[in-house]
Amino acid sequence: MQLITWNVQWCRGVDGRVDPARIAREAQTLADFDVLCLQEVARGFDGLPGSRGEDQMAMLRDALPGYRGFFATATELDDGRRRFGNAVFTRWPVLQTFRHRLPWPADPAVPSMQRVALELVLQSPAGPLRVLSTHLEYYSPRQRMAQVDALRALQAEACGHAARPRPDGDPGEPFEVRPRPVSAFFCGDCNFPPDGPEHQRMLAPFADDTPAFVDAWGAVHPGRPHPPSWGVHDRSHPLMCCDFVFATRDLAPALRGVTVDQVSQASDHQPVLVTWA
Repeated sequence: MQLITWNVQWCRGVDGRVDPARIAREAQTLADFDVLCLQEVARGFDGLPGSRGEDQMAMLRDALPGYRGFFATATELDDGRRRFGNAVFTRWPVLQTFRHRLPWPADPAVPSMQRVALELVLQSPAGPLRVLSTHLEYYSPRQRMAQVDALRALQAEACGHAARPRPDGDPGEPFEVRPRPVSAFFCGDCNFPPDGPEHQRMLAPFADDTPAFVDAWGAVHPGRPHPPSWGVHDRSHPLMCCDFVFATRDLAPALRGVTVDQVSQASDHQPVLVTWA
C-alpha cells in the first residue's frame, strides 16, 4: 500500500508553468499509489502567478481516472469563486469525510491565512484507516503550534469514538455509525523543521491511552536526517524538510519505506512517498 503527500504550489512548477496534468503524471510515475494527499490546490484563483483561474480539482480528476478526488477549502473568496485548500485522491472506498477548520488565533505581526485539514476514513485492504491532508501556517509560530494541538485533539477525539462507540442509527440516516478508527496517517506541509518545537509536540505522548504519533521517516530510517523537501530546485526558498507523514504508533511496524523524491520540478516542494504492508 502506498501513499504520496505533496505540496503542489497550485500546480506551478519551478519553470513557472501551472500544469495540474503534470502533477498527476509525475505522481503516477513515482508510484502506483493508493492515496494522494495534496496541499495548495487552487480553484478560480486567477491572481496566483501562472494561473488562469482554472479549476485544478476538475483538471486533476480528469488526469486521474480510477481515483475519487475530495477537496477541503481553507480560503474562500468572492462567493466561492476563488477557493484554495487541500485535496485527497484515492482508489479505496471512502466511508466518511471530515473537513476541519484549524485554529487561526490573531497574530497581527505577520501575514497568515485560514488553514484546514481534510480527513477521509478509507476502507483499505488492511481495514479502516484515517488519512488527513493538511497545511500549517508558515509565518506565525503561534498559529502553527495551535494547529498542531488541534491535530492532536482530532486524534484524541477519533480514539474516543473508537473506544466508546455511540449507539447505531438506522442505515442511511445521519445517525448511522461508520468507522472512525485509531489508525491514521497525518500528512502535509507542516512548515516546521524536524528539530522544531512543533515537531516535538506532534510526537509527544498523550495524557491518556491515546496512541502517540511517530514520524514515518524516523521509524523507517532511524538516526538518519530527513532529506530536504523544499528548496531543492527553487533556490529562492531555504533548503529544508518541512513535509512530513506522521503515523499512529500502531502502524509503525507495517511501515516498509519512506522516500523524499529529489527529482521532480513540478512544484517548489518534493513529493514524499510512504509504503506499508
